Amino acid sequence: MNHNHIFQILLIEDNPGDIYLMSSELKQLSIPNKLHVTVDGQEAIDFLEKVKKKEHQLPDIIILDLNLPRVDGREVFELIKSDPLLVQVPLIIVSASDEHIDFIKNYDPKLNEFIKKPNSLNSFHLLVERIKNFIQRNIVKDEYNEQRES
Repeated sequence: MNHNHIFQILLIEDNPGDIYLMSSELKQLSIPNKLHVTVDGQEAIDFLEKVKKKEHQLPDIIILDLNLPRVDGREVFELIKSDPLLVQVPLIIVSASDEHIDFIKNYDPKLNEFIKKPNSLNSFHLLVERIKNFIQRNIVKDEYNEQRES
């Protein structure tokens, strides 16, 4: 990965408190990043359609809450997984319920992670640490692949 690259993060989340906490924590990342936020499923789909038309930069990672207004997060997930461009983007799925874990098992676990939404601030910090680790793993993997290709 180009060291001047600004890591693009798409957060699809409707809870203002979670958005605030996530954006505050992601600012602490040791890599330059830009956080794009969509607050419902339809807004997420609109953003992703603009990515496909090259009107927005392809995210380096997508963090998706499954419980969204207007269009359900599962529909957004299906859009991502059915598109040849978007399917390559690492995806973290966040949900308040464990029942959705079977939903992603059919997809590449190297590109996807399921995290149960925390119910306390301390647990939220652990969630963000897992997300940071996931991002760091993907950066290292991308840099390794670029070195092998050169």
